[in-house]
Amino acid sequence: MNTTMNGSSCSSPLNSTAAKTGVTFAYCLMFVVSLVGNSFIGIVVYKTQTLRKPVNYFIVNMAMSDLPYPLFWIPIRLTGLFMESWLVGGSLGQVLCKLVSLLGRISVIVSAQSLVLIAVDRFGAVVFPLRSHLISSKMCRFFILATWTVAVAVFSPYLFVFKRVEYQAGNLHCVSTGWKAALGESSSLANYFLAICVVFICVPTVLLVILYSIIVVKLKTQKIPGEQSVNAEQQRAKRNRNVLKMAIAIVVGFVLCWVPWSITNFLSLFAWESDRTLPFGFYLYHHIAFLISLLSFVINPCICFTFSGNYRQGLKRLLKCSIPVQE
Repeated sequence: MNTTMNGSSCSSPLNSTAAKTGVTFAYCLMFVVSLVGNSFIGIVVYKTQTLRKPVNYFIVNMAMSDLPYPLFWIPIRLTGLFMESWLVGGSLGQVLCKLVSLLGRISVIVSAQSLVLIAVDRFGAVVFPLRSHLISSKMCRFFILATWTVAVAVFSPYLFVFKRVEYQAGNLHCVSTGWKAALGESSSLANYFLAICVVFICVPTVLLVILYSIIVVKLKTQKIPGEQSVNAEQQRAKRNRNVLKMAIAIVVGFVLCWVPWSITNFLSLFAWESDRTLPFGFYLYHHIAFLISLLSFVINPCICFTFSGNYRQGLKRLLKCSIPVQE
């Protein structure tokens, strides 16, 4: 991050060749794992009849929301490491600058909403097992569309804030032209970011803790009704526990990946507001927190294939069909 604050230049901790090599390797590895893993999640659910349930549809929704970031942002980040210029000019470059700024950020909002929907679905399946699903398959389509609509609406200001500009020596850059300059003096980036964190990070996290706490207590205190249904009830409880473990692991991974990045944004925003010069160590932490946030696009497929036997079996069948048999 080459940034000038209060008249003093802060050089990036990624200027060394070793650092650039390490970051490039990390970006490329995350790009491949995220692209392949999340694509497999969608294909496995589509190909496996038994996985076509609301909870898996919402997991697929998270997987699809994780694809735009590696597809758009990682190539831009890699380009920025070695070339100090936006590669695409003209109207196409302007459109790409705005789209990358928008699509690269919607994943966290879609994922947060999907996590809540998964928790609500599991809550209904465990707490009210004899009732119909709280979220039916038909309602899934509406909720999935709603998650993307809300995410695009929340980050739509970035379409106005980010622009492709030309600096000296003809270098092109996709940069923020200033929050107040683009949206008016009454707007505040700090308040905007604070609202996003409260509504889409803090509130969902508290709600998820409450719902999963109730689910865990219910599973532990659940009694098997009648001798004839013992086996069926035990199998159902086992399936619920397996899905619950996977869902909780996804939630924990999401929180651990995004909390450091949220902290660094809070620090930078309020430091800028108070005109304090950020120390050099902060920029190193900034890059580390950013790399940790990238893991959120990688770990979900790993969690699904680790905790779910159905996903593993679906992946095995998919790979077996894709490999031609030699006679």
